[in-house]
Formats: sequence, C-alpha cells, structure tokens
Amino acid sequence: MRKKNYRNQIINNSKTDRFILLINKILLSIIVIVVIVPLLYVLLGSFLQPNILLTKGISLNPDHWTLDGYIRIFQDGSIIRGFLNSIFYAVGFTFVSITFTVLAGYSLSIDNLVGKKFFTIFFLFTMFFNGGMIPSYLVIRSLGLLNTPWAIILPGAVSVWNIVLTRTYFKGLPNELKEAAKIDGASDLMIFIKIILPLSKPIIFVIALFAFIGQWNAYFQAMIYLDDRSLYPLQLVLREILIQNEVQPGMIADQLARAEMQRIAEMIKYSSIVIASLPLLIMYPFFQKYFEKGVMVGSLK
Repeated sequence: MRKKNYRNQIINNSKTDRFILLINKILLSIIVIVVIVPLLYVLLGSFLQPNILLTKGISLNPDHWTLDGYIRIFQDGSIIRGFLNSIFYAVGFTFVSITFTVLAGYSLSIDNLVGKKFFTIFFLFTMFFNGGMIPSYLVIRSLGLLNTPWAIILPGAVSVWNIVLTRTYFKGLPNELKEAAKIDGASDLMIFIKIILPLSKPIIFVIALFAFIGQWNAYFQAMIYLDDRSLYPLQLVLREILIQNEVQPGMIADQLARAEMQRIAEMIKYSSIVIASLPLLIMYPFFQKYFEKGVMVGSLK
C-alpha cells in the first residue's frame, strides 16, 4: 500500500513538473515574441522606401527595399561623430568603473582591513542619499569639467552595488590560494594580479557589460553638461531625431516637399535606431557565458 502511494506521488509530481515547464515555455515564448517583433519591425523598416513604410507598413517585396536611409546617415557627419563619441565615452566609462570597482571590492573583502566598517557604511550611505542634480552640476562646473568628455566619463562611473557584488565574489574565493602564495613569498599586489584577477573574469565581464550598456544608452548627462554639438553622444543625436524630429540638413540636402521630407525623416529614424543597437547586439553573444556565470556566482555567494 505504501509503495503504491509512493508511486502515485512520484507520478503526480512529474505531471506537475511537466505542467510548470509547459507554462514556463509558453511565458518565455510570449516574452521572446514581444521582444523580437519590434526589433524585426525596426530592422525591416530601416530598409523600406519611406512611402511604402508610411502607407502600407512592413513589406517583404524586394522592390520596396532601399538603402537610402543608411546612405543619408553616412553622408551626414552628426551620427557618425556621435557614434564615435559614444564608443569613446562607453569604453572610458567602463575602464574607470572596472578599475575602481575591482580595487574597492577586493579591499573590502579583506577581513583585517583597517577601517573596513567605516568604508562599508560610507559606500552604502551613498546608495540611499545623494546631493541631487543641481549640486552635482555645481560640482562638475567647479571642477572645470563642463563641456568636456570627463563630464560624461567620471560622474557615476563607480556603482556601490557593483562594489558590493564584487566584494561578495572575492570573499567566495578560497583563502588557501592567498595563503599559499604568501608562503611562496608573493606580495599582496602580486597575489591580486596573478591570482585574484584571473579567477575574477566572470564578475569583471559582468561589471564591464553593465557599465558599457548603461553608458551607451545614457543621454541625460550629456544633455546637461555638454553644449558643444561635436561632443554629443549618439543617443543625444538620436534623441533629437526621434523626439524633437530634428533631422540635420545634410541628411535631406535636396529640395523636397514637406511631406517627402517627413517620409525621409521617418526612414532615417529607423536606420539610426539600428546603428545605435548594433554594438550591444554584437557584444552580448561574446559576454553571455561570463554574464550568466558572474551573476549567479556573485549573487549566490
């Protein structure tokens, strides 16, 4: 009798598991569709003729395709210049973020660090309280960083949450490795460079991905701190095209009617979105394995 009940329980549990897995697959499929459909719409819309896009919508007829939107973008220097500026800002921001986050996280992971409790409370305090936009602007202006790339790279480069995540990861590394290295005569700096950093690739890549994506998508700081259009990042240029509907004269140089100009501007919007999304779409497949491992290990430990 007991064996029969036990078997029935196993069968019931397996059916429940299969039902939960089926629900998960359905929900994930819906999420994938919700994400993929807008991406495909924008991608296909960037290759369609403007009159077809506005009147008929998406068309798979090759006769309706054109590269005019991309040609007009590359003929104008504002988007290309903004693209290069965004790469510079994102790479510089990521480098500063990784450097200070890893150093701070490793320092806080050392048990006998002098003033460890004070520094931990000091960092955590900044997660909940800050001066706000106006004091931050006054600080940037007093430091002479207005209208310079440093106004985009330095503020906000160090995230306390990333420091806590990195510290947790470092504390999960075996202390025996550091003790063995000290016995062999290695200094603290050598232990950090030769042992800790090679073992910390997952968490470093996760921080790098977070920092790069965050800075690549940012435009608000540039809108506040930059007046020179030659320093505008791509997202700020794209904001003008999408929200303010300001297409540069170089993109529509020929004398067109107002309606035709609006059609061309609509096509340029889609092409600009595709160009702005390319770096992230190219980066993520290479960072995926580190992203999954780093997030799981850092969060669980």
